[in-house]
Amino acid sequence: MTDHERRQDTEPAPLRRIDRRTNGEIGPTERLAMNRTGSFDWDLDARTLDIDDAGLAVFGVDPASFDSRPGALVERLEPAERARLDVTIDEAVTGGSNSYNVHFRVPLDDGTIQWTHVQARILRSKDGKAHRIVGVVRDATAEVTHSAFVLDLEKRRQRQTNIVERTTSAMSRAVTVDDVTAALTGPGGLARLGADGLALGLVENSALNIVALSGESLEALDGLGSGDLERNLPLADAIRSGRPRFITSLAALARRYPVLEPHLGRLGFRAAAYLPLVAQARSLGGLALFYRERTVFNADERILCLGLAAIVAQSLQRAMLFDEEREFATQLQSAMLPPRIQDIVGGEIAVRYHAAWSGRQVGGDWYDVIALPKNRYGLVVGDVQGHDTHAAAIMGQLRIALRAYAAEGHPPATVLARASRFLSELDTDRFATCTYAQVDLATGAARVVRAGHLGPLIRHADGRVGSPQVRGGLPLGISTDFGDEEYPETRLDLVPGETFVLYTDGLVEEPGADLDTGVEALRNEVSAGPAGAEALADHLSDRLWERWGSGDDVALLVLRRSP
Repeated sequence: MTDHERRQDTEPAPLRRIDRRTNGEIGPTERLAMNRTGSFDWDLDARTLDIDDAGLAVFGVDPASFDSRPGALVERLEPAERARLDVTIDEAVTGGSNSYNVHFRVPLDDGTIQWTHVQARILRSKDGKAHRIVGVVRDATAEVTHSAFVLDLEKRRQRQTNIVERTTSAMSRAVTVDDVTAALTGPGGLARLGADGLALGLVENSALNIVALSGESLEALDGLGSGDLERNLPLADAIRSGRPRFITSLAALARRYPVLEPHLGRLGFRAAAYLPLVAQARSLGGLALFYRERTVFNADERILCLGLAAIVAQSLQRAMLFDEEREFATQLQSAMLPPRIQDIVGGEIAVRYHAAWSGRQVGGDWYDVIALPKNRYGLVVGDVQGHDTHAAAIMGQLRIALRAYAAEGHPPATVLARASRFLSELDTDRFATCTYAQVDLATGAARVVRAGHLGPLIRHADGRVGSPQVRGGLPLGISTDFGDEEYPETRLDLVPGETFVLYTDGLVEEPGADLDTGVEALRNEVSAGPAGAEALADHLSDRLWERWGSGDDVALLVLRRSP
């Protein structure tokens, strides 16, 4: 065996110089070269590097100029990249590893950047000292570029998923149309949509009404988009046609919609998506999303915009239905309550009714003020069981009956006993709670009875609030069924300047708290509120019912005896 053959037999496979074979077959080295892959043998003791031509080609080095110095291969690397490569190799060699692999960037003569991958095996002596490194080096540009593309694609799709999830979450909490516009234009609204500006328009009586604008410089469009739905404007165009409009050029926008041209110079946006809002074949309006940096809408971005429009449209449809049903419920309830409360002599009185935040669920709460002989007044606050039209119908009948019994001049206990009998004789299984008081404002005398209802509060002239102990009987309807129509009467005295407050449980039902906590909160607000009856009624509504967003309706009556 010749010396050359003996040396070849001891060399690692990656270094064997296998040329094209005489029978025309392609050898392993040539196959590697065709795939821009080469092999190397690094002698750490001699500090020399033996690398084949294919490996040198990966580094962009001319074989004729390579002098076997390892440093010659990495001279063209950026300093930071060279330092990272050195650290990787040093940690592997000194740390006892048997191999390492690393990706790094190599600048080529034509100015391009090539991603290069080295996979190496570290050969060690019996004492563990590294003396050689052998391995392969290859052009990994296509692989890394594809991986970067995939990673970028995944990031973009994750961003789009986040946009959809955040928007869906925000819209799911919107109950009214005002809630929808607040979710779109309030803090974080634009960020949730991934946009820099927006305009929301609703179709009302065949006209387009812009109900929300959000984003810098959009004031230039304020008032321009509202009006005739037939105007040649992009949002109206999208609504009429039912097709989205994606604009990526202000010049093109001006050509297509000349009426906008005088305003475009004040807009800080380069692209816009004009999206029809359609739910169950009903055109609700349109949503315009504006972007500062975007110059194109690819397929994914268009699909995202259409998805956002669908989410907003569904939320709007639900909110519009809620608003319509709540308006119906409020009007129905109002029709069954006294149309007006007459002025009283010797004091001032205020009443409030608030429908529940529950759409078409009509409540059975009511109030009434009944003028009685001798400058006396009958004050009523009550609550029929249930939240539906049946409860409202029962309430309307019961209110009229109780008013009639009071007007006949019966004492308070008799009024409630007869009202209970009346309710029991109706074709219903509903019951009602009620507090009824006959008040003489000339003397301040008050005769109070309760039928399973919350007792009154009295605010004294010095601001202290008391809860007088008013004995009570069973709810109306139930007392007759059980043969117990007793309603003990409690006599109270209202001194000049004192305030008498009647209310239903919806005012004190704080979510997550017991009724006593709610009553205590009401006592505190009555104490802290203004002196006048009207002002105090507004204060209690704002501080309690509006704050808690009651799921129950509320009736409130405030009587103040003149100082």
